Amino acid sequence: MSRQSVANAKRIVIKIGSALLTNDGAGLNKAGIANWVDQIAELKAQGKEIILVSSGSVAEGMTRLGWSERPTALHELQAAAAVGQMGLVQCYESNFSRHQYVTAQVLLTHADLSNRTRYLNARSAITSLLSFGVVPIINENDTVITDEIRFGDNDTLGALVANLIEADALIILTDQDGLYTADPRKDKNAKLIEQARAEDPDIEAVAGGGGKLGRGGMTTKVRAAKLAARSGCFTVIVGGRIENVITRLNKDEVLGTLLCSDQEPMAARKQWLAGHLQTRGQITLDPGAVRAVIEQGRSLLSVGVVHVDGNFGRGEVVACINEQGQIIAKGLINYNALETQKIMGKESKEILDILGYMDEPELIHRDNLVLV
Repeated sequence: MSRQSVANAKRIVIKIGSALLTNDGAGLNKAGIANWVDQIAELKAQGKEIILVSSGSVAEGMTRLGWSERPTALHELQAAAAVGQMGLVQCYESNFSRHQYVTAQVLLTHADLSNRTRYLNARSAITSLLSFGVVPIINENDTVITDEIRFGDNDTLGALVANLIEADALIILTDQDGLYTADPRKDKNAKLIEQARAEDPDIEAVAGGGGKLGRGGMTTKVRAAKLAARSGCFTVIVGGRIENVITRLNKDEVLGTLLCSDQEPMAARKQWLAGHLQTRGQITLDPGAVRAVIEQGRSLLSVGVVHVDGNFGRGEVVACINEQGQIIAKGLINYNALETQKIMGKESKEILDILGYMDEPELIHRDNLVLV
């Protein structure tokens, strides 16, 4: 496997985690932010396009409000995010202005990327900012977030942004030097994994749990790399406290863990489908339908469905699961939940007699179906 290179990447998403941005909760890491901005400015001067995905608003808000533990109540999290976002953006703005670069704040929720029109609008806005030489600083809109529209963590957000704007590379700066064979804080024999396939299930298996400040952990970073790989984007998980880490990566120095993909980039529409973290319902497929979808690349027909869950509408995203409960695909369904219940297990030619109409012969067309 040849090593993919940050030096050859034109468009790069850089995600910085809460522990780095807030000195592990001790307050905004202004010196660190200044240093990362200086390195990003070097890459910008070489003509690279940089998009920042920044955690830290809740953690900074906690510091400003004098809270030592991350709150669990939604309204308190929203308040902390609103307070912290002010200091975070001010710090980025003042540091980028030293290099005469303009910044833009972009706050997103999963609803913004789940709706196809809003997804395309977000992509147009961010690519326009890049064309103007602006540095977009993207964060989850924690002030208005609910569990139903949460990305889950900013690693996932970084990967979805990489898909959204078709980035070449995703750099995840974290408080560890990379992905290890075991937790290096507990096992002195743990070894750094320098390179692997993003889709390798063994890589996800060795990833650990989350930290107390952010919602992420190594598991979310590996999953983010897998998601980013769908658009042909490779990921570097690397320690943000390593001296000049960004510029050294740009000089082809081997640092951290490179997770690359050996699959062909997925079509843009299917990337969007794959990025849906929340689905409106799920349908259970019989073994024959599972084989048809996975092995033969066929559309899903109503005859292959044995169970329906949820209250979804026509055109909404549903999960397709096998009889063991594993999600095998997601897709835009052509019939609502009640209609699907009526026609499940039936041949397509029977739909007209059962419903009195037939919008489509397929339950989910292959063009609107993505394997997961």
